[in-house]
Amino acid sequence: MPVHRPREVLDVVLVGAHGGAGTSTLTALLPAAWDMGSIQSLLELGRSPMRAKGRPVVLVVRNTAVAAKDATAAIGALSDWDERVSALAIVSDGGPESREATARFALLAGRVGGVVRVPRVRGLRLVEDPCVIDLPGKARRALDELRCLVGMSAGRGR
Repeated sequence: MPVHRPREVLDVVLVGAHGGAGTSTLTALLPAAWDMGSIQSLLELGRSPMRAKGRPVVLVVRNTAVAAKDATAAIGALSDWDERVSALAIVSDGGPESREATARFALLAGRVGGVVRVPRVRGLRLVEDPCVIDLPGKARRALDELRCLVGMSAGRGR
């Protein structure tokens, strides 16, 4: 039986490049103080920019070609708003990443602090609280990489 992990809140902003990116799940697993949801509505004309106020920003995206296009737009907008993306978290949807998506993500790597691929964890789809799942090693390492990129110690928030 998995043990519920303590929730030490990190002062990090998580924002999705699109709806369904996995932002809420990563917020629960890290957990981040600020879950901004999807940035798509802010990209519409007349909307106010997102302000992280000096906090590290993690942009969350799925591993598809369409999602990579959304990530490109989101990183462009964040840059225009003088926000730097500390980490690009590419969350697997369970399928293979297309060559087009991989190429787009490679181009984005130079515009962010680092890129972390978060593997699909089947059990996360079966629970309301992601923290009750005993994460596999690859997923724990991905979370540790994200913590390092945003300046947090690897053992915190798990």
